Amino acid sequence: MILVDDSFSSIVKAVEEGRSIYANMQAFINFLISCNVGEVFAVFFATLFGFPSILSAMQLLWVNLITDGPPATALGYNPADDEIMKKSPRDREEEIITPWLLTRYVIIGAYIGIATVGIFASHFLQDGLTIDEVSKWSSCSEWANDKSICEAFTPDSLAVPQTLALSTLITTELLKALSTVSVDSSLLKIGPQRNPILVLGVLVPFVIHLGILYSGSFGFASIADSFGVVPLNVDQWMSVLLWSLPIVLVDEALKAYGRSRNE
Repeated sequence: MILVDDSFSSIVKAVEEGRSIYANMQAFINFLISCNVGEVFAVFFATLFGFPSILSAMQLLWVNLITDGPPATALGYNPADDEIMKKSPRDREEEIITPWLLTRYVIIGAYIGIATVGIFASHFLQDGLTIDEVSKWSSCSEWANDKSICEAFTPDSLAVPQTLALSTLITTELLKALSTVSVDSSLLKIGPQRNPILVLGVLVPFVIHLGILYSGSFGFASIADSFGVVPLNVDQWMSVLLWSLPIVLVDEALKAYGRSRNE
């Protein structure tokens, strides 16, 4: 460390800045790994149950480029934790991804995957189909007594459940980004408003997503068609929120447990 002034208080500021940078690196990794694990879980669960394609290649690419990128970048501007200088010095040999943090990533990712697949499956259940019938969708014409059931698995019909799954995945990940304004502190103590860039990094991708969903209303239906999505009604958005909001509770519970382990 090289001091450029004659004040030893600069050492304290330098240590605080170093700890803040390290915490922001953890937040960046926390968000990206959790979300990518969630996407893997979503595809894995859908494949495990034999469901139709839950997300198209275009939709997955959209999530990775637009939904994940801006919030992850904005997390680098997180404010320093109010109690960052009260924490014990970190062991120089400690990995940036500790076993506990890795466990958190998997738990968060698992919920993201469950929520994405859950709303996809619930769409068919509300239409009167069973999980077993959805699992055997590819051989529908062989077992369905009512051949109209097979219409639920046509590309046009799958646009609704895929849009629900995509919207839930995006909403869940953006809520996770807001929760990651601090890796350890509660949202009640350090809220997203402390990082306006993060709020903007979450708001812009969500607005763009809405623009794509409702582009047909503005005479640009080809945009929605290229993404394979359709507009959602109020009840469907309520379902998206119902599946998405618990991610905040899960993340806050993991934060609280992590804090109790360090006391």
